[in-house]
Amino acid sequence: MNIEELGNKIIGAAIRVHRVLGPGLLESAYQKCLDFELRKMGLRVDCELILPVQYETVRIDAGYRIDMLIEDLIIIENKTVERLLPIHEAQLLTYLKMKDCRLGYLLNWNVLILKDGIKRLVNNL
Repeated sequence: MNIEELGNKIIGAAIRVHRVLGPGLLESAYQKCLDFELRKMGLRVDCELILPVQYETVRIDAGYRIDMLIEDLIIIENKTVERLLPIHEAQLLTYLKMKDCRLGYLLNWNVLILKDGIKRLVNNL
C-alpha cells in the first residue's frame, strides 16, 4: 500500500470515529478510538512515541511525544481546540522532520464535521 492509500484509510477511520463520538471529548479519547480502528484494519500504530532531540552527538529526551505514528510513515497529531493555529502546523512539521517522515495530519476533533478539522502537511525532506 502506498502512502496516499494509507493516508486515505487513516482519514476514513478518523471520520468513522468522529461520526460516532462527535465533538467535545478529550484528545485521548479520540486517539484511543482511532488507534482501535486502525489496528482493526491491521495497521501498525505507535502512540505517544518518544521523539528525542538530536543535538550534536547527544540524543536528548526533551518531552516531545508523537501522538500517533502509523506504519512508520504517517504522523497524526490529535487536537481538540477551537481552531488549528500556525503553532500546531509548526509542531507537526518539526515532528515530520525529526522523524524523517513525509506525511502528517493534524486532526482537530472539536468540529461538527471532521473534514473541517483536518490539515494535511507534507515534509519535502
